[in-house]
Amino acid sequence: MNNEQLQFNLNAYKETGEILDAARFLIHEFDLDDENFLGFGFREELEKNSVLLTANGEIGEMQEVLIPRNLFDFDLILVLNLLAHEMLHVRQKSPKMMIMDKNEREWQAYYEMLFHNNFPQIPELSDYYKTFFGEKALIYYGRMGEGSELQQKYAEQKIQLEALLQDIKNKTNQQ
Repeated sequence: MNNEQLQFNLNAYKETGEILDAARFLIHEFDLDDENFLGFGFREELEKNSVLLTANGEIGEMQEVLIPRNLFDFDLILVLNLLAHEMLHVRQKSPKMMIMDKNEREWQAYYEMLFHNNFPQIPELSDYYKTFFGEKALIYYGRMGEGSELQQKYAEQKIQLEALLQDIKNKTNQQ
């Protein structure tokens, strides 16, 4: 399904107020579903210009992803990447993975938004969002503890992320 068809379907869901169904449609359409996924629910909207999704549930238990009612007021590519981020958390908190450290979970999820290793079908973000989410990833990397086992585990990914951010910066400076 091309972007035009996707947007048409999402607009139809949005017009009828079926926001949770629209989110389920995208999860199915982009093959993001997981056996540890309980479903979607609503969370409070932050403000018109910012969006927050969360995967809620104890580690080892089913996860519910909470979305704001205005989710589909945002760019579709951004929404897809945010959904992929949360669906990775659903996997991370599953009995199969049980990644206990929040910093590691966030690092992996932000890294996924930039490199799409788990969900290659998700479209690439704009350089603006790559920079924004790349910087967030580095915050969580820093919280792992200087020289820690976790930092060592992700050291090569960090180098890859820093190279991506530098490439974006160089491209921006050339314009």
